[in-house]
Order: sequence, then C-alpha cells, then structure tokens
Amino acid sequence: MVAGRGFWILVWYGILVLGLIGLWASILWGRRLKWQNLDELLRAIGTIQVSVGMLLLLYDTAERVATGLLGLALGVFVAAFVAGRNLPPPRPHEDDTELNFPMRESRPDIPVEDRQTGVAVGDRSS
Repeated sequence: MVAGRGFWILVWYGILVLGLIGLWASILWGRRLKWQNLDELLRAIGTIQVSVGMLLLLYDTAERVATGLLGLALGVFVAAFVAGRNLPPPRPHEDDTELNFPMRESRPDIPVEDRQTGVAVGDRSS
C-alpha cells in the first residue's frame, strides 16, 4: 500500500504526458537535423518507460513487466548519456532561414595566454 496512491498516479500520468510531448518534439526536431538528436529520442523513450512502469506498479498489475520496464529504462537513459557524449554538435539545416542566430565570435586577435590570465570573477585578492 502506497500512501497518497491517487496523488502519485496523477503525477506519473503527468510525467507520461511530458514524455510523449518530448518524444513528439524530438521526432520533429530529428527530422530537421537529420536524426542527430539520438540522445533526446532515447531520453523521451526512457521517460515513457519509467512512467508506464511506475503506473503498473501503482495499479498493482504486471509487477514483473513493470520491473522489467524500469530496468530497461535505466539502460535507455545510460545509452542516451553515452549517445549525447559521442555525437557531434547539431548543425542547422541548410534551407532553414528562421533559425539565423548570430554565431558567437571567437577572438583570434587575443592570444590564448592573455585570455587565461584575467582575474577570476569574485576574486578580491588585489
């Protein structure tokens, strides 16, 4: 018996809805970026698996399936972390004109040594 079971069921339904919205958004974004957002897709799938597993546990049905979903979700989240570390940063689509953000300029005129010898923020030693 779980204290506040009805409350937790509502919470996990809310997380399920967020996972479905995240999956939908990552599929739309993946089509634009030629599927370079594998980590986002895996995170959305993992969120859906966790919420379905927790709902099954809260409803006291299919406990083995729920435990399996939670274990699989852990593997999916680890895979999302690994995929996010190994993918190159996404590049905007060539004919995408609505995302023309100015790129951050690097300062080639300032040597690297001078950039690193500045006073740290909050340093009051001088």
